[in-house]
Amino acid sequence: MDRFETFTGSILELNRYLQKLKDIEMKPFGLRANHVMCLYYLGKHPEGLTVTEMAETCKEDKAAVSRCLSQLVERKLVDGNFPENKRSYRTRLTLTPSGRELVQKIYQKVDAAMIGGGSSLTEEQREHFYTAMDIIIKNLARYIADREE
Repeated sequence: MDRFETFTGSILELNRYLQKLKDIEMKPFGLRANHVMCLYYLGKHPEGLTVTEMAETCKEDKAAVSRCLSQLVERKLVDGNFPENKRSYRTRLTLTPSGRELVQKIYQKVDAAMIGGGSSLTEEQREHFYTAMDIIIKNLARYIADREE
């Protein structure tokens, strides 16, 4: 198998497993995979995030993040001071008390998944893996930027 097939196949398979894991872990809470990262990052930012900041942090489309956050607001897991009951990309969103409680459970599940997924890696292997991924991401970003000019 050539490098392209190995690389793309591995990345796609890893992404499928991550999505499946998010689905499995969120199902008991009546949530979907797309809610995980919004809740996760709001937990890391108690001061709150705007939709724009969240999209940048999650590396997701702003419209998709906005829809996800709207669903979390409806579920009363996330709140914000909306101007005249209107949604705004500039509104700073924060976790509600029940949202913070749920995020603590999500963090426990994330920790367990990370331990399980990397259980047979040494610290050195883990460090090399993340270093290599960072290099590949930066190189591909540069490659794409050069092609877009």
